[in-house]
Amino acid sequence: MMRTLFDRDDLPPLDRLAALNELFVTSEHPMGILSREAEGFRASVRTVDLAAVNVVELKVSSSHVLRTPRMIRQADPELICVAVASTGKLVMSQAGREAVLEATDIALYDSSRPFGLQLGAGGEAATMLRAHIPKALLGLPDDRIERLLARPLSGQAGFAGMLVHFLRSLTTGSAAYRPDDLSRLARIAGDLLMAFVAHHLDAETALSEESRKRTLLLSIEAFVQQHLHDPDLSPRVIAGAHHLSLGYLHRLFSARDTTVAAWIRRLRLEGARRDLRDPELREVPVHRIAAHWGFKDHSTFTRNFRAAYGMSPRDYRHSAPRTVPRA
Repeated sequence: MMRTLFDRDDLPPLDRLAALNELFVTSEHPMGILSREAEGFRASVRTVDLAAVNVVELKVSSSHVLRTPRMIRQADPELICVAVASTGKLVMSQAGREAVLEATDIALYDSSRPFGLQLGAGGEAATMLRAHIPKALLGLPDDRIERLLARPLSGQAGFAGMLVHFLRSLTTGSAAYRPDDLSRLARIAGDLLMAFVAHHLDAETALSEESRKRTLLLSIEAFVQQHLHDPDLSPRVIAGAHHLSLGYLHRLFSARDTTVAAWIRRLRLEGARRDLRDPELREVPVHRIAAHWGFKDHSTFTRNFRAAYGMSPRDYRHSAPRTVPRA
């Protein structure tokens, strides 16, 4: 799902820097990159497009990114960008302010204003996650958004913590998602970004109760998909990861006419059923497939599988067609 946009170790370091600068200058909101580490410069850029939200992971030698007034006149898609410091120190400057960010800290910048980003401010290599969304989708005036620009915000808890966790899951565990998950991930990304900005502007009332619940449910869905193979995944673990009480988590799911545990069980059974139909896995013992999908013991898996599909896993494997590829 993540695609590599830049990885030019085949080039000499000076040419790598020039090639990355060319990529940045020709992007939808042009900017330039400079580095004092030009003799040993290294960089990689990975990205995923989620409808209106674009997410980028940038790993780079110590460097300085600039967006000048001239570049803004050249092209401005009017974006609000969220930058998350992952490794190394990040210094962001905009609107007469400067934010120094350590690991998991967050800051916002506006593509319509000049800005600077110093990556690896201590001379070290750095990794930054960045997500941007059109300002029009936020539905907030520029003077309100300006209050947040280049201000260090903690990414440890609340909507910020959920956003950081989600962005990291995209870059470190994207293999767990399928192509048909993209529309759901796009909704999560948009809702989390809007909720994060609204929260820090004390504008939560602009978000409907339905929108807040949808944000939580979509974030929970992504978390469960990421940890579905973990046998210790449970409603209590999910609630803790999202800073919710167990009772509130169960109330969120009450409208779905199911319980959290039943939903997790169904997802695991669906995954196991796909594997049992996969001809490449026909030699893998049933109990190993059960364990792979988070079932702690074979008898529980067999009982649940029979209740869901009307036959034992072994009988299903022998009777199912061998034409469905592994998801």
